[in-house]
Amino acid sequence: MSKAVGQDAAVPGDLCEVSCVHPEAVAQARAALPDEAHVAAATSFLKLLGDPTRLKLLSALSATELCVCDLAAVVGLSESAVSHQLRLLRTGRLVAFRKAGRVVYYRLADEHVTTLLRSALEHARE
Repeated sequence: MSKAVGQDAAVPGDLCEVSCVHPEAVAQARAALPDEAHVAAATSFLKLLGDPTRLKLLSALSATELCVCDLAAVVGLSESAVSHQLRLLRTGRLVAFRKAGRVVYYRLADEHVTTLLRSALEHARE
């Protein structure tokens, strides 16, 4: 039997020593599962956070509203590269923007993004 890509072999202690199913626990867990549309949306959202450049951009935006030029200076990338990443983040509804004349300022879209970003970074620091 082949194992899935990236899946480690079972380590002793990782598996039950006997095969048993707890029907009440299974039913409770199944009832808690989100529907497929929400699973797909959340997966897409989390994939956007999974890129180091986008995570840096979001971290910078958690401190203050910034324009593309400012963000490029913060993360050390070209304005074009930053703009591309911001387009993905905007499409995924992680960032919002406003125009002031010819300058476009970005900020985190809402408190959900702020909370998730903060939690992910706190978890990484532990």
